[in-house]
Amino acid sequence: MASSTGNIPIVDFSTWTPQSSSEERAAIAKELANACHNVGFVSIINHAIPPALLDEAFGWTKRLFDLTNEEKMLAPHPDGPTVHRGYSWPGLEKVSQVISTDPQVGEKLRAVVDCKESYEVGSEENAEQPNIWLPEPVLPGFREFMTSFYWQCSKASREVLTAIAAGMGLKVPESLLKFHSGHNNQLRLLHYPPIPAAHLESGSHARMPAHSDWGSITLLFQDDCGGLEVENQFVPGEFVKVVPVKHAMVVNVGDLLMRWSNDWLKSTLHRVTAPPADHRFTGPERMIPARYSIPYFVAPDGDTVIECMPECVTESNPVKYEPVTQREYQRLRGNLQY
Repeated sequence: MASSTGNIPIVDFSTWTPQSSSEERAAIAKELANACHNVGFVSIINHAIPPALLDEAFGWTKRLFDLTNEEKMLAPHPDGPTVHRGYSWPGLEKVSQVISTDPQVGEKLRAVVDCKESYEVGSEENAEQPNIWLPEPVLPGFREFMTSFYWQCSKASREVLTAIAAGMGLKVPESLLKFHSGHNNQLRLLHYPPIPAAHLESGSHARMPAHSDWGSITLLFQDDCGGLEVENQFVPGEFVKVVPVKHAMVVNVGDLLMRWSNDWLKSTLHRVTAPPADHRFTGPERMIPARYSIPYFVAPDGDTVIECMPECVTESNPVKYEPVTQREYQRLRGNLQY
């Protein structure tokens, strides 16, 4: 980890193209897989999502969250932890690493309020996770753009999965793609409103507590505010601040890909807290500015059985996890979230 610069490894994806030589693609794949093994996080530049498209996505995101509460509540997140779609208002969601079926545990976790709002989008063909759209007149063009952007991200994620698999030395690097149709992914638009720094420093509020992601990989696009931190794999409990790189795609390994790889790939704890520079705090209350980010969660299809890949098992490194379906694991991890 490049802790001296306060950043995660950066991989230039410009030579991961059909026109590139096999040697060039192999070098990129190895670099990417090693970053996912050693850190669990990597920043990819010159990837498949054009900068202009990302700028447009952030423009739509800001317009969405600039709507009134009454307008945003025309597409409310459903009650309970089963469907993750529509608008989640500040305080509705509680992110944590705790797995429990006891509702009292969830209530205790909510003593610390997560100060963020989000909007979730998925595939129109996923009957288990039906989209909840704003009425078209409220934000004309939003649904059309986000549907297109969702599938652009899906296409990019398939290239990243293939590259990671190739870098790991899987016999068929495209083998993971058959489990990832794209219909079980989740596009999340996130807004962290301004908040007094003292609220985060006292621990009474949080932006996003430390957690790992549930799926295979996550693609993250973020503004320049800062605040993302990643746990140092070599010093548990120590978090390293991630310096935003304009238009970069931050990729992290999720729990299921870690299970598939028998822990060779790392699903690393990460969180969002105050940005690193004091000069970003404004006014007598030392207000932390707003932050916008767009994570794209890549998950296997619901019936997929996640079990250790044969290439990841040795006599000295036996299988660590029992098989589990994506649907079972999501239900387990998401029980206390809403």
